[in-house]
Amino acid sequence: MFSPDAHRGPPGAAAPEGPNEAAELSTAAPNLAPAEVQALVARLYGIDGSIIKPLAGERDQNCAVETADGTRYVFKISNPSEPVPLVEFQIAALEHIARTSPGQPVPRVVRTLDGRTRETVVLADGARTSVRMLTYLEGTQIRETPRTAAQRVAMGRTLAELNLALQDFTHPAAKHELLWNVSAAHRLTVQLDSLPEGPRRALAQSFMKRFIVHVLPRLASLRAQVIHNDYHFYNVLVAPDDQARITGIIDFGDMLHAPLVGEVATAAAFHMTGNADPFEGPSQFVGAYQAVLQLTEPEQEIVADLMVTRHLITALISEWRALRYPENRAYIMRHNPAAWEALSQMADIPRHEARDRLLTPNRNGISS
Repeated sequence: MFSPDAHRGPPGAAAPEGPNEAAELSTAAPNLAPAEVQALVARLYGIDGSIIKPLAGERDQNCAVETADGTRYVFKISNPSEPVPLVEFQIAALEHIARTSPGQPVPRVVRTLDGRTRETVVLADGARTSVRMLTYLEGTQIRETPRTAAQRVAMGRTLAELNLALQDFTHPAAKHELLWNVSAAHRLTVQLDSLPEGPRRALAQSFMKRFIVHVLPRLASLRAQVIHNDYHFYNVLVAPDDQARITGIIDFGDMLHAPLVGEVATAAAFHMTGNADPFEGPSQFVGAYQAVLQLTEPEQEIVADLMVTRHLITALISEWRALRYPENRAYIMRHNPAAWEALSQMADIPRHEARDRLLTPNRNGISS
């Protein structure tokens, strides 16, 4: 159930990544056979995994491990290029949430027989990497369910509660560079030239200019904290019999320390499709979020800009990575059509109108 957190680009393109991201461009994900996973799980955790199933992943290898009594876990084998501090950052965040806000529907860290939160293993090619085990969260991915106002409200409130749980969490690796950081969209300016000349390139260029001129100068003065940064329909689970009840938040692989408004905008962006009015879903989501955790006036001023910026970076990164990894094009491009659709919808809407439509109380689906 884990979606990938990749940072790859096309061959020959100028890469706007740091050293760690550059390593990830050339390092394949681990590919242990089920029997190898089974043996590792037994040796490290004392768990007899009778069934091993692959879960979605690109940079890491993720497996569902099921025991004879039906208990399930998620076993994660990190990409060898993944810095250990980043793995430890993700583990520490989950442990922090478990301690300070135990009602949050996030995975729990399963410790090894030696009491460790992760272990280092040597792969067949001699590379060393980290492995870890998490509890398996039951539920249906929201992408498989119909969108409703009640579901959007639940998603907004739950994300706000998660952000409150992470508000005082710090870690030395939290301020790492990440292409999927909407607040750093300007790093992808170089990728505009990799788009074919035509309306799409012009559209992307106009929104990049909007970000650089109107958003980027404001970000340094806004509150920032550790955020999930990937809260969308693949990474949120609901109860099969109550699709407005959140049962799980998964995939903390894109987590980082960044402006809080970027979290809200990134999540809201995924609610634009499926309605005649592209602001109907996002406004319900943002209204519910603000009922729990209010955005400041400066944050409200740019949240709509950042929402469309998320679609901009989705379009740029997916086009870029699909060229490099054509064998995985379908997965990489899964959000691409919606991103271009949203950019087209927003093209002729003035900034202030987009802000007002996103924040209009009577669109929220909750009392104002």
